[in-house]
Amino acid sequence: MRRQDDIMKYAPLTKAEVEGWIQAALARLERNLPSFTSLFPAPSSKAGRYEPIGNVEWTNGFWSGMLWLAYELSGDQRYRVIAEHHVQSFHARLRERVNVDHHDLGFLYTLSCVSAWRLTGNAIARYTALEAAELLLARYLPNAQIIQAWGDLNDPAQRGRMIIDCNLNLPLLFWATQITGDPRYATAAHAHLRQAARYLVRPDSSTFHTFFMDGVDGRPLYGKTHQGYADDSCWARGQAWAMYGFPLCYRYDPDTGWLKLGKRVSDYFLDRLPNDAICAWDLVLTSDEAQRDSSAAAIAVCGLLELARSLPITDGRRATYERAAATMLRELSERYLAPLDNQHNGLLMHAVYHMPNGVGVDESCIWGDYFYLESLMRVSRPWTPYW
Repeated sequence: MRRQDDIMKYAPLTKAEVEGWIQAALARLERNLPSFTSLFPAPSSKAGRYEPIGNVEWTNGFWSGMLWLAYELSGDQRYRVIAEHHVQSFHARLRERVNVDHHDLGFLYTLSCVSAWRLTGNAIARYTALEAAELLLARYLPNAQIIQAWGDLNDPAQRGRMIIDCNLNLPLLFWATQITGDPRYATAAHAHLRQAARYLVRPDSSTFHTFFMDGVDGRPLYGKTHQGYADDSCWARGQAWAMYGFPLCYRYDPDTGWLKLGKRVSDYFLDRLPNDAICAWDLVLTSDEAQRDSSAAAIAVCGLLELARSLPITDGRRATYERAAATMLRELSERYLAPLDNQHNGLLMHAVYHMPNGVGVDESCIWGDYFYLESLMRVSRPWTPYW
């Protein structure tokens, strides 16, 4: 198992190697354009290849986000044309209420529509993203002060579930307040963030995947896992959502407590890496033989870079997080990048979607591909996140 002090021995990234990785990633995206112009990649590959699906999954925004990143990285108008076509698709999906009764509206509409608004001023994208924020706000339970992840809001048996993934959905609400001046969105986001910090982050700085609150009186009930090894283990992707989500929300809610929490969850993660610095799918598994999750590692890289960006230059941990991110990004680029062949059409191999259900194990996962490309954007130039 690799310790944090070891990470400091590794060399910083060079401009030449980062540019090489960007070009390799863009080559893989470019050949996917004909397959995923009107359709989208499935959440995870099968035998190395994503199947085309309609705009029906919680993951579809990641492909649109990759197109916007590719447009920014290359200046190639083809990516913009397809991404703006997707804006129409996401607008129709919201209007027709196609699988939008869950909290992943941030993943869907931040990366597809907020990005389009930020980069092009697309009025339909702005309107659609605000409508999505309103729908996300409707999942806020005032007594529990959380956004319910999924389940029928009118069914008492399903009420009160929050999950750590929601950290990345909250920026959609903060953005809506920023755009409209209406404080309701940010108020709900801030309240949920407080509850996530209080109940999803354990005293040892590991995280529950899921925590249940009483939806009626707001009492905390119990923590569980949905995709991790065990209820008391630490699902790696969940920890990565915490590493990225708390510092990211600091952009909108500048309380240094979010940075302190980001440091805690990041240190826990970094202390449990195998020798190649790419996490196993659950952090309770630290051996070199454990199944890796490259998608969790890519999220963690973005989280470490976001955290380091916000820490003062005098903070001694800042350099550690930057070096850790560089080490992980180099490993992903040199050993986890999918080959450019007919068998594969993703970016990163060796990811895990849902281990307990045996779905997307040792495959490509579309969110891992997105965050890998975002991490290349972050280390190559100044960049304003879509989040």
